[in-house]
Amino acid sequence: MGKVVYISKSTIERKRGPLRIAHLPGEAQPVIYSVHGAIAEHYKVDPAKLSESHAATIDYVISATAG
Repeated sequence: MGKVVYISKSTIERKRGPLRIAHLPGEAQPVIYSVHGAIAEHYKVDPAKLSESHAATIDYVISATAG
């Protein structure tokens, strides 16, 4: 195994339901994660009851790997 070159120092705060706030290195502002549309329905979260709709973690993973 090679030398470790980076360890991410991230924290996640769960607010309520699927709403989470991530504090990530390199970002001046927190990143907000939640669910929306079909993702909310998949997890049986009524989209009408979401106080805030935001990108889900899978949206960030897909955009990071596609970029």
